[in-house]
Amino acid sequence: MFEFKIGEELAKPGATGGLYDLVVIGAGPAGMTAAIYAARNSIKTLVLEKSSLGGLAATTELIENYPGFPEGIAGAELMDRFQKQARRFGAEIIEFDEVLQIEPVKQGLLRARTDSGEVYEARAVLIATGSRPKKLHLPGEDEFYGRGLSYCATCDGPLFKNKDVVVIGTGSSGLQEGLNLLGYAKHVTFVEFLPYSPAEKILQKRTMSHEKSTFYFNQQVTEIKGERVVTAVVMKDRATGEVQELPTEGVFVYVGYAPDTKFVEGQVEMNKWGYVKTDGKMHTNMEGIFAAGDVRADNVAQVTVAVSDGTKAALAVREYLAVL
Repeated sequence: MFEFKIGEELAKPGATGGLYDLVVIGAGPAGMTAAIYAARNSIKTLVLEKSSLGGLAATTELIENYPGFPEGIAGAELMDRFQKQARRFGAEIIEFDEVLQIEPVKQGLLRARTDSGEVYEARAVLIATGSRPKKLHLPGEDEFYGRGLSYCATCDGPLFKNKDVVVIGTGSSGLQEGLNLLGYAKHVTFVEFLPYSPAEKILQKRTMSHEKSTFYFNQQVTEIKGERVVTAVVMKDRATGEVQELPTEGVFVYVGYAPDTKFVEGQVEMNKWGYVKTDGKMHTNMEGIFAAGDVRADNVAQVTVAVSDGTKAALAVREYLAVL
């Protein structure tokens, strides 16, 4: 057993970035909630985020089902409030520093190496890296990324003002982002692989009744075409085999998400899709490593659920640190 107390400074063998009680990897709803709870409990906490703060939640135009905001709130604003609250309690937050590896140093001590060359040591690590948009893996997708093809309408929608665009995928994410696009675009065509939309009914009603929208169901997209930029989407009717080419000036892809867990492959236990397995207190199979939010197996990809996971993880970390 170690004699360390929560928040106590430790020796720093090999660490260039410092040593913490808890390193949180990922600054989305789960990671930021954990940071709020941990820092408020005097747990020395560092949050590392490989891109900008907020995760996918920050790219959502409007979040209407987060309690306490009856009129809804922009995802970016909500996540800005999360990070301000975490900083208020003393959490350190570093953006644009990707964790490449987690390795055990000894019992009760872990090391996180980042792409900036920094090495951070911690008594506990929380994986809260969330998920990233899946790719179609079709001809033209990589070629035209950033040249008319995007995975984020909230980010890039204003670039397509008064243009015809196509949204591939009509799940809740696709329709929510499609609503954002309908505020800019001349017309939005939605293309879905299934014979129906799996999205929330309220989103279906809003998009399908919109005068600037068209829907194609039971269609398999086979190619993204273009010259210097995107010019068309090719799709095949799954029932009839009919092939159709839709002219378009922009393509937005929403065909699901994949967990961001490559940096811990072969270390923590995952399911066949790469999501991290945990127990009810967010413990992984590795001592001192926890997981929360969309990166966790058997989870529901909702901000409220991620917040719950982050809370449970922070409390479990406190219990863990208290007995080291």
